[in-house]
Amino acid sequence: MSKKKAKATKAKKDQSTDGAGVVAPAPPEVGGDGGSPEKKSQKIKNKIYEAELAKLQLELVKLQEWIKHKGLKVVVIFEGRDTAGKGGTIKRITERLNPRICRIVALGTPTEREKTQWWFQRYVAELPAAGEMVLFDRSWYNRALVEWVMGFCAEPEYREFLRSCPEFERMLVRSGIILIKYWLSVSDEEQERRFQSRIYDTTKRWKLSPMDLESRKKWVEYSKAKDTMFAHTDIKQAPWYVIDADIKKRARLNCISHLLTIIPYEDLTPEPIELPPRQKNIGYVRPPMSDQTFVPDAY
Repeated sequence: MSKKKAKATKAKKDQSTDGAGVVAPAPPEVGGDGGSPEKKSQKIKNKIYEAELAKLQLELVKLQEWIKHKGLKVVVIFEGRDTAGKGGTIKRITERLNPRICRIVALGTPTEREKTQWWFQRYVAELPAAGEMVLFDRSWYNRALVEWVMGFCAEPEYREFLRSCPEFERMLVRSGIILIKYWLSVSDEEQERRFQSRIYDTTKRWKLSPMDLESRKKWVEYSKAKDTMFAHTDIKQAPWYVIDADIKKRARLNCISHLLTIIPYEDLTPEPIELPPRQKNIGYVRPPMSDQTFVPDAY
């Protein structure tokens, strides 16, 4: 081996081992919340994505019918940083489903009256009845995340939430509710890219709020709040399921696929329907078309 090669090999060894010759792990990224670099490069082709999504959405329709048939009460919570893809994932779950059975809850800022209520009160009003599935786009976990990080709640309120939330969720489960909690995990770099995309795309700019920008400044504080939240609320009866969301399409497919494994269901697809013959126009005269106001043909 040449002297140059020997030096290069020694330098490489010095970088990758500690004094005892043991391979030293790479230092963790402070405040990191996303997937590995290998996964970030594994994009999924649109053709494959659309085909897999169609299969999964068909299964969701079967699950919906099972929930209705059995009178199940299902709650699915979606949490994660801004731009993690919560809304997009929820959209793909619901777009083929009946909104009377599967509905989305995305509550806004609480009113002055709601601020005086028990913290969980306005969320309880949105819980499902028998035969319903409710998807929460953010939830009662606002108290442990954005409210605490941004200073919208006092420390006693925050501590009380961490104490009472596990018991609240156990009570929901005991009452017969199937409670599923997802955390969509996105890396610092990917969140930055998505923020930039929203800034320069006028069709996405509405997604950005002053609060989003402020929370971006507090990345590490948000990471600490998430870790504390997990430590208190990742309970056996309702565990947190983490989804690597750096690649949106993969995250959506993985989430739906996993959701379908949580609730055992059977195929209750009805038999093909035969349309009856239309009633004949006997004794009916349609009013003149000129009496109606039509939308102009712009296209």
